[in-house]
Amino acid sequence: MNQNLIFAIGFLAQILFSARQLTQWIASEKAGRILSPLLFWQLSILASFLLMIYGILRNDLAIILGQIITYGVYIRNLHYHGFWAKVPQPVRILTFVFPVLAIGWLLTGETYNIHKLFANKDISTSLMVWGVVGQCVFTFRFVYQWLYSEKRKQSMLPIGFWIISITGSIMVLSYAIIRKDPVLFVGQLFGVVVYSRNILLGLRQGKSQQGQSR
Repeated sequence: MNQNLIFAIGFLAQILFSARQLTQWIASEKAGRILSPLLFWQLSILASFLLMIYGILRNDLAIILGQIITYGVYIRNLHYHGFWAKVPQPVRILTFVFPVLAIGWLLTGETYNIHKLFANKDISTSLMVWGVVGQCVFTFRFVYQWLYSEKRKQSMLPIGFWIISITGSIMVLSYAIIRKDPVLFVGQLFGVVVYSRNILLGLRQGKSQQGQSR
């Protein structure tokens, strides 16, 4: 496939990811506290769908693993917002089936397959390990967010989510620089700014709550 088209898919995914962060950031700034708006999760699952395709086309295991793990978390948060039940059933079925199709594509494809993921000459073993670890840390933020929200039975983005986000983002950013991947680089660079701001909002919110409880 044409490399320009592959990068176009990746950049579109990152634009949607950046849009979700911008939406969440603006809503939180207006409220003076960290919010978890519905649009954040709607854009997340759409961007994840595209970035998963990009990861397959780039033969990049780190990208694919990260998106498959977070996919379900996005759906769960859409459920908390009462949106998932409103999605047409065929779309819901396709959404659930797509990760399975992606894995099947990797197992059976000729041009893009799982063997080439591990035999990608552009990524050394050590770099692949670093990228996968970075994606695991970056992805764990959504596992943490999911468990946090499950306990409270509502979609929330706690300060711990943003601390894990910035840690994983810096790791993935370094991977993108070494990998020379402009899609990952641009996406993570913008993310670091948003994560830092949400940490400040979270700390301010925590101090405010402590002051009110005294």
